Order: sequence, then structure tokens, then C-alpha cells
Amino acid sequence: MTKKDKSFLPGYGLEHAIDLLKQVPPLQTKVPGELPNIGMGELETLDLLAPHVLGRAARLDSSNALAHMDPPTPWITWAISLWNARLNQNLLHPATAPFAIEAERKVIEWLTPFFGMDGGHMCSGSTVANITALWAARDAKGIKKIIASEDAHLSIRKAAVILGLPYVEVSTNKQGQLNPGSLGDISDACLVLTAGTTSTGQIDPLELAGQAKWTHVDAAWAGPLRLSPTYSHLLEGIDKADSVAVSGHKWLFQPKDSALIMFRDTDIANSAISFGGGYLATPNIGVQGSRGAAAIPLLATMIAWGGKGLVERIDRTMAMSDTLAKALSNEENLSLWAMPKTGVTIFRPLTCSTEVFLGRLPEGMLSTCVVNNEKWLRSVAANPVADIEIIISTILKAVHGKNA
Repeated sequence: MTKKDKSFLPGYGLEHAIDLLKQVPPLQTKVPGELPNIGMGELETLDLLAPHVLGRAARLDSSNALAHMDPPTPWITWAISLWNARLNQNLLHPATAPFAIEAERKVIEWLTPFFGMDGGHMCSGSTVANITALWAARDAKGIKKIIASEDAHLSIRKAAVILGLPYVEVSTNKQGQLNPGSLGDISDACLVLTAGTTSTGQIDPLELAGQAKWTHVDAAWAGPLRLSPTYSHLLEGIDKADSVAVSGHKWLFQPKDSALIMFRDTDIANSAISFGGGYLATPNIGVQGSRGAAAIPLLATMIAWGGKGLVERIDRTMAMSDTLAKALSNEENLSLWAMPKTGVTIFRPLTCSTEVFLGRLPEGMLSTCVVNNEKWLRSVAANPVADIEIIISTILKAVHGKNA
């Protein structure tokens, strides 16, 4: 009888991993410089790596973290991700992943109506989602060029290079939005509109959606606002687009490698981006071949929180950004770039350099961005458990030259 390999069996090591997650031990040992010939064992490896993996990373759920478009994740996604890792399901093969496929269909079914889309699929991030959309635009509608603003995400230019299409970059207005007067002829183009630019969170004029041969909205950041009765109007017009990309690992609070590409006419889009093979039971749709069950953590989050719970957390972070911006606007030694549109607050000190000011703040509290060739401090309201009063107090102390 074949001896069981305990490395593939559930055991007490998982409990030990959870204990380490709750209380990270101090860093004592370096990771081996070379591949060891004799393994040290699973429990010992957990003890070795915990201080590195858990201790040498930003705490996105810190009370003072509003730095990036990377939110903390709810614990239910940790549990589901553990299950997913145990099963290693592949959505390329329906026989091995029946519920994972069903979960993705359910998530798509729940979310697409908010955007006026009728279907789509999940992928590993909005870079892949954007490439997928522009691929569909080229092969389903025959677009000849891609047009986007100078503040569009770099993945749009990447897609143009990969697809071999001319890329036209147009100017933005003072608010950082695409300038319609710079568009020119768009009758043969895919027009890319951004809903939540990376640096400033601005939204391009979505009333342009539907005027080009294909319109794609990169709503990686601000897309989930469409779920909120309070803020949905900010994305008015998005339903006229042909495709929409949203990052699950941003304002839907999911682990990395979670995004959605949605289409207004999925049959037309999928006809251009589907491939078959002798080993496939169903056609492979999109850029990725093998991919995991990223929809299940999202499904679990949506069931656990409900629509109301998800929206409450999004609205809470939006309120944080408004509170922060109003406090900063009253400080004469700070320059506020503009009131935040989608939870992104941009400001800079007037009495010292941005770098010096940033050095007075706790690491991870804020990030930086460059706008009009100037470096600004950037706060992104992605953390619903942040303490905005502590953040404001710390920033105001730094205005007066005090370190946190």
C-alpha cells in the first residue's frame, strides 16, 4: 500500500499558521540563500517565513493607512482563499470546478446590471481586463486605433502595443479629465474612458460613451461606486459603453488577482475572444487559459455583507476622503489640489518639500503622485477601518514640523 504523503493532508499545521497570523514572531532567521537539499519541514518553514511574509509587509488595515488603491481584505476571503488553494480548481475544465464556474456566473449576474452590461468573466486584474476589452473591440468591431487620455492607466498603452494598434493620447483639462475637444475623428476608434484615474481619481466625461465605434470604460477603481445609491450618479452614462473593467481587489475588498471584464453584448464580444481545443470541453474565453476560483471569495463577501454592507463600507471611505479634504482646505500651509471626486485626495505642503513632509508621517499613511510635473501627497480612501481623525491630527502636526 502506498504510504500517504502528509504534505498533502489537512493537519495541525494549518492551526499553527493561523496562530502565527494572529501574533507574528520577531524576525530571527534569514531565508536560505540556496535551495536546501534536505527540507526543514512544514512547521519549521512556517516559523521561518512568518516574520518575513507577515512582518515585512504594509498593514493595509492599519488605523492610519490611506496610501494606495489596495484595501484590507475581510477575513472571510482568507478562509475561502485557503479552500481555493486546497482544491486548486481550474475554470478551464468544468468537470473539476463545477461550483467555481457557477460562483463566477452568479457574481457576474449580480454585478453586470449596475453597469448596463449583460455578461462577462473574471480575470487576474484590470490590466488583463482592459487588454481583453480592446481585443474584443479590434476583432469584433474592427477598430483601427485606440484613443485615451494622457492620464489613462498604462495598461491601455500596453494593450495597444500587444494588439498592434495605433495609440492616440489626448490632453486632459484642469480637472484631469479627458478633453473632448482634443478627440478628433473617433468613428473608427476604441475610445477608452477612465472612471477613477490612478493619480487623482478623476472621471472622464462618460457622456462620450457610445460615440466611438467601441467605448471601453476602465472603471478599475471607481466602478463599485455604481452600487451606491449615494454616488452612482458619478458614473452616469457608463451603461452606454461596450465594455467595462472593474478591479475586485480594489473597492470590492478582494485579494489580488480579482477583476471583472463586462460586455454590453457578450455574444458579440465572446465570438471574437474564444478559442477551442481538443482537450477542452467548452471554449476558452479571454486572455487567460488556466485560472483559479477568484469569484468564490467575492461571492462569499457579497453574501456575508449583502449589498447594503458592501455599499456601507464604500460610502464610509468616501466620507473619510471628504472629511480629510475639508480639514486640509482650512490649513493655510497646505495646498489642496481639488476636492476628491472618488475618494482620492491630493495635496502638498507650502512650507517644505513633499519628501520632507512625507518623512514626518508614519510609513504607509500616504503615497505620492506627480501631477503637472509636481510631486503631490496622495491619500486613497480604500481602508474602511482607518481612523480619519488620527490621520488628520497627524498631518496637521506635520504641517508644524512635528514628526508623528
